[in-house]
Amino acid sequence: MLALSACSSSGGRTTDTAPAGSGGQAVSTPRLNIALITHAPAGDTFWDIVRKGAQEAANKDNVNLLYTSDTDAGGQAQLVQQAIDQKVDGIAVTLATPDALKGVLKKAEDAGIPVVSLNSGEDVFKSLGAFTHFGSDENVAGAAVGTRLAAEGVKHPICVIQAQGNVGLQARCAGVKSKVPGTEILYVQGTDMTQVDSTVTAKLQANSSVDAIIGLGAPITLTIVKDVASLNLQDKVKVASFDLNATLAQSIIDGKVQFTVDQQPWLQGYDSIDALWQYKRGGFKVGGGLPVLTGPSIIDKTNAPAVLTFAKEGIR
Repeated sequence: MLALSACSSSGGRTTDTAPAGSGGQAVSTPRLNIALITHAPAGDTFWDIVRKGAQEAANKDNVNLLYTSDTDAGGQAQLVQQAIDQKVDGIAVTLATPDALKGVLKKAEDAGIPVVSLNSGEDVFKSLGAFTHFGSDENVAGAAVGTRLAAEGVKHPICVIQAQGNVGLQARCAGVKSKVPGTEILYVQGTDMTQVDSTVTAKLQANSSVDAIIGLGAPITLTIVKDVASLNLQDKVKVASFDLNATLAQSIIDGKVQFTVDQQPWLQGYDSIDALWQYKRGGFKVGGGLPVLTGPSIIDKTNAPAVLTFAKEGIR
């Protein structure tokens, strides 16, 4: 099984416009402007993969992709408003903090701009006006992790949340706790790896009962791996993860990480843009009002070598 979201809590915003054409022959349908608006922090490889999928769909569909991001909920809402003001043909948006986006997404609906959501918000997308959602069921993904850890005898894991208030990350840890009641939550600042390092290290030093630690994004987990090694706890504390990049896949192969839950972010980006193109092309609504699941899928030593090949291409 597989799961969600690398996310963040604070930071700036990024904006870019990328022309179609680098991914092969585009369709002959009219040129569209579609906005992809996320809560991505700078430097998080997860979002590079989301964006790569979105751009490949944009190239195919003759779409001008307008990518922006802001880790601040209010800032993300402002970016949605800017897209509305630009009269874009569609909006794909992450719903890590749905309450902050409710009002502005109603404005998009009133303006007749179709909306899809991705990555986080599978429980609320319809109430916020999106016609479908692309992502993983985070609670199910968390439960999959909890089930696996419980089978390995884990009783006191720590689930590390790198963005307080992010509904997807909270659901992941809630899913773990539903299967391993002794799960403890640890909050860190995901945009500051020095703070992540010191907080995780201090927690491991202070609590000798910890027998596993779970990172909710590849960069966080890779920092955790270093902390566990620096304290010589490799034989006592198992490391598990959500999400994936090439370095994390190699860490699974090397035995430093037990497994990760992949929600296939490339698909989330690709399908979101393609679904909006299909809606504009013929009024099609992918998903039939239901979320389209891109995970969860567990990556461990049995399949990590094959996945690593795709991870090196930047699509897993």
